[in-house]
Amino acid sequence: MIVPQREQCNEAVAATDTVGRFLRAFHGGTQPLSTFAARLDAIGGDTVKVGSTKHECVKSGVSLSAFIGRDQQLNVLDGLLLRVTEGGGKPGKALLMRGRPRVGKSRLVEEFLSRAGVPHVYFTASTRSTGEELRLFVEEVRGSSLPGADLFEGVTPTSWDGALRLLGAALPDNGLSVVVIDELPYLTRSDPAFEGTLQKVFDRELSRRRMLFIGVGSDLAMMEALNGHGRPFYQRATEMVVPPLSPAEVAAMLKLDPANVFDAYLVTGGLPLILDEWKAGASLWEYLEDAVASPTSALLVSAERALTAEFPAELQALEVLTAIGSGERTFTNIGRAAGIAQPSLARALGILKTKRVVAAELPLSTRKSSLTRYQVADPYLRFWLAFLGPYLPEVERGRGDRVLARLRTSWPSWRGRAIEPVLREALDRVRVGTPLLGEGVVGGYWTRSNDPEIDIVIADRQPIAKHILGIGSIKWLEQAPFDGRDLARLVVHRSQLPGATDDTPLIVVARAGCEVDGVTAFGPEDLLNAWLVRPD
Repeated sequence: MIVPQREQCNEAVAATDTVGRFLRAFHGGTQPLSTFAARLDAIGGDTVKVGSTKHECVKSGVSLSAFIGRDQQLNVLDGLLLRVTEGGGKPGKALLMRGRPRVGKSRLVEEFLSRAGVPHVYFTASTRSTGEELRLFVEEVRGSSLPGADLFEGVTPTSWDGALRLLGAALPDNGLSVVVIDELPYLTRSDPAFEGTLQKVFDRELSRRRMLFIGVGSDLAMMEALNGHGRPFYQRATEMVVPPLSPAEVAAMLKLDPANVFDAYLVTGGLPLILDEWKAGASLWEYLEDAVASPTSALLVSAERALTAEFPAELQALEVLTAIGSGERTFTNIGRAAGIAQPSLARALGILKTKRVVAAELPLSTRKSSLTRYQVADPYLRFWLAFLGPYLPEVERGRGDRVLARLRTSWPSWRGRAIEPVLREALDRVRVGTPLLGEGVVGGYWTRSNDPEIDIVIADRQPIAKHILGIGSIKWLEQAPFDGRDLARLVVHRSQLPGATDDTPLIVVARAGCEVDGVTAFGPEDLLNAWLVRPD
């Protein structure tokens, strides 16, 4: 197991122990959020950076540094390196790591390499020609810590076969090493033979060395396909998905109360690059006021850059995504808003679903339904499409104040709908092992007329359930608790849900509390704690 390294001062023994206890509480996943926050405050530092950055604590001349978060992913990487150490006929292992742009994949790998302390090379591909990519690869290996890096001096390979074979010769004969190729899909696009070449060289040479190969990519569908049936690299690699930072990790970074953490998560989507610009303790509106005043803030530019990179020639897919981001959810309404005919719309939606940018959902009940709804999968991208993307020219003219004013007006109603998938995921996490909710799935229910439209449905399976285990309502207003009128409406909805009975348990999720009896209620702290408890 690789142990995180910390810079320690002679005077900082007590502070170091405090940080250690905090890390154990966080990764142990059993402490309630109040305890978690108290331990964080006890450190006394100014900033906490999670997942793709570092936690820094500066107080009374004490300086400490530790990478917080991504514990599960680091454990997987540690385990793979351990398997390489254990050897065998072919000790070399491979990992294909995928995740949305800007979730911190590269930073995670850098942290792993820093902790492992073994010879390595880290090459990032781009959209250049094969000849230029090979030149840059040679340059990267030549400057790496691999023991045979000097083999690349004065060498100009003309193919990836030659470059990868030479790389094998540069690896240690007996010691450990790591080879990283970031943005791997760029190479497979520019050179159709690259997959087969990588498979051949890995099988014949690289896998015989005590080395770990890590391929990283942001194109989720392509990275998943690389290890799929019928592809050259099939079943040769472990797969890892790097998600955005969780709401609990956002809480650790920003030191906000649970309700405001969920607001921050809706705006940032848990993307480390954006969270880095949010000062710890700053309110939502304090952060937004700063962010919309700068045309180069990560909040403004991250989505635009990611979309440009992911959909360089898919203009219709972008138009469809914009329509969904504006609030349209059905096939017909999306097509009408985007001005796209049905065949082209179906193709664009297929691309967006394949790339995991858009999610398609069906009503959850005991009755079959074809009423598919579409939503933008990433909370940050939902926010950007609704409030930022269409108004970037205003920011560039120095009128971020208009963007902020528009946001203040629309925020409560937009948040009420945007928070629903996040809270359903939280319920799905607390559901496991809870006698009331059983071991089923969490979804919602709607009809063509949206009467009823039910926020929470717990069932034994999806999309067509055999049994309904619970039905619930979300009320995410700052000053309005769930009251008797809300309960009466929920009871009516229960009578309208196929498969529910008068005995089906009622569930309430409320930001401002619950004033009624006879329900199981969850508040912001309960839901945030769901990310602190790691599923078995």
